[in-house]
Amino acid sequence: MTDVPAADGAPLSSAAPVVPVEAGTRAPPTLLFAIAAGLLISDITATQPLVGAMRESLAITEGLASLVATLALLGYAAGLLFIVPLADRMEARKLALLMLALGIAARLALAGAPSSIAAFGAAFAVGIGSSAVQVLVPLAASIAPEHERGKVVGNIMAGVMAGILLSRPLAGLIADFAGWRAFFLMTAGATTLLSVVLALRLPNHPPRTQESYRALLVSLVTLVREEPVLRRRALTAALGMAAFSSFWTMIALRLADAPFSLSASQIAVFALAGCGTILIAPLAGRAGDRGWTKGGTHVAHIAMLAGAGIAALAGWLAQDGAFGVPLALLVVAGLVLDMGCVGDQTLGRRAINMIRPAARGRMNGLFSGIFFIGGAIGASLSGVAYASGGWLGVCALIAGFSIIAGLVGLFEPR
Repeated sequence: MTDVPAADGAPLSSAAPVVPVEAGTRAPPTLLFAIAAGLLISDITATQPLVGAMRESLAITEGLASLVATLALLGYAAGLLFIVPLADRMEARKLALLMLALGIAARLALAGAPSSIAAFGAAFAVGIGSSAVQVLVPLAASIAPEHERGKVVGNIMAGVMAGILLSRPLAGLIADFAGWRAFFLMTAGATTLLSVVLALRLPNHPPRTQESYRALLVSLVTLVREEPVLRRRALTAALGMAAFSSFWTMIALRLADAPFSLSASQIAVFALAGCGTILIAPLAGRAGDRGWTKGGTHVAHIAMLAGAGIAALAGWLAQDGAFGVPLALLVVAGLVLDMGCVGDQTLGRRAINMIRPAARGRMNGLFSGIFFIGGAIGASLSGVAYASGGWLGVCALIAGFSIIAGLVGLFEPR
């Protein structure tokens, strides 16, 4: 097998103790990858609707309530930046299974957390383990034929979005009937089953570089400096995730207040509103394959801003005590906002998987790490915005993120 040049120009040794899967020779088990991605990501966003129940159970102060969701996002980002890069120098299957084992232990620890401090630490560890998603995405992209890479990545991202969108209503329903700890026990069991299936089905994929771990981390800075596509797409994705997290972190509090006064189960049903966006990821991936990345990116950013405007209109109408129309508008706002965020992220992920094959693990880790740091920032700032300006303050924050993303997107080359 011919040596492949590394990101820094040095040849990469192809010697490996496993039989390699040649890139672009056959379709990966996309459905399995999509199911795995959806399950692994579910605990990251499930903490958002569970914040209220966890706050009461663990005696967390109101000011620190959002910290559980924030730490899960930060743990995910930390895993992406400091563990996922190992996918370029370790056998991807082995790394993924090790991260799954960590995730199972962390979920069990969170389910049994006796205090807020233990819950915060376990939530951070859950995030680290869940970052195994980004070991699977570049593995699938490496296996897939180049002309289908956008479609494969889009289908897997549909699984990610299904996990994000379905986890919130599922977590709310389970918490309402069996308590929030039951949700994490359930996902720990599901992740254990997933680990067994992946151990049997994941193909062996040899490392693409023999660089040391320190060199890999140093190369992250080099990749950010040398790849304008990575910088631009990671920034717009981070802004999109910040808008997404702002909406979905605070919407539960807004719906629990007058005039809506919804129960946990009713809020869970509301969260199903975003599930229609599951179809956007594969459509965006196909649009990228057809060369429509620039136009699709502009449409995504317009949708984000429109979602913020609709949400603000709903909040303004609700101030007069109206119920039905504002609630319907919030459903539409969540759907439109999610469509924009998912579209931008999928087009961006496809773009970075088309460059630097030898550094694909690091590229995905950087992209997703920056992406979820944006989510953590959005979740944190949304609490401040809600406390100071109410729901309209949150909408203004979402609009600000959307406008900045749109301005950055103007520099997207054809």
